[in-house]
Amino acid sequence: MIFCVVLRRSGPEWDPAVPLEQQSGWDEHAAFMDDLVTAGFVVLGGPLEDERRVVLAVEAASEHDVRTTLDRDPWSETHLVVESVDAWTIRLDGRTAP
Repeated sequence: MIFCVVLRRSGPEWDPAVPLEQQSGWDEHAAFMDDLVTAGFVVLGGPLEDERRVVLAVEAASEHDVRTTLDRDPWSETHLVVESVDAWTIRLDGRTAP
C-alpha cells in the first residue's frame, strides 16, 4: 500500500453560488466519500479555502487504483475533476505520537 495526495478541482456542474451541501447529487457523493473513509481508503480530506479545490490523503495499492476508485464517485467529472494524484512519502506522522 502507498499513500497518495489527490488534488481535485470543481467540475462543470459545480455551482459556486450554491453551498456545498446544497449542490446537486450531494447526498450520493457524501455517502460515497463516507464509505471510502470507513474502508480506510481516505485518511484525510476536505476543501481548501477557495472551496474550488479539494485535497485527499488516501491509502491505496497504486495510483491507478486511486483514479479507478474516485471514478466511481457520483460527482466524478461533473462536480469534481481529478487534477493530480501523487505518491507521497510520509516522513513525519503525528497520528502515532504519544
